[in-house]
Amino acid sequence: MHPTEIIELMIVGGIIVSILIITIFLKAKWRKTGWLLALLIFASYCIFFVARPFWIDAQIEKKVNLLIPYLEEHYPNEEWTISTVPHREDGFKHRNPYYIGVVFESEPDVTYDYWVESKDNIYQISFLTNKRLEELEHVE
Repeated sequence: MHPTEIIELMIVGGIIVSILIITIFLKAKWRKTGWLLALLIFASYCIFFVARPFWIDAQIEKKVNLLIPYLEEHYPNEEWTISTVPHREDGFKHRNPYYIGVVFESEPDVTYDYWVESKDNIYQISFLTNKRLEELEHVE
């Protein structure tokens, strides 16, 4: 489990425990309402925890579909390979899953990371290589 998930779990657990402790001191009607609130928060967090990876996958797919026309427009005679962060696998949770890596066929040893906000807001945010900056062909 990633440290961020542990922190989220501790915060939600603390809120639920706090509500349950407060409900101990309430009358019967309010006690049931407090328990219901704690149960609702717990169920909401469980749904969020299960649905979040699917939501991230859908957003990444949408961003990749926005990036492809951008690359076709800016690099019409180039071939490229797009890669995304496998955020569901162990060892990759520390990386931002919304960074989209592009490797151009003419520069196979350079990975350019793109950040896609919308159709009009696409940025090249970084690159990974052993080359010097002057040797790179696709730096924006």
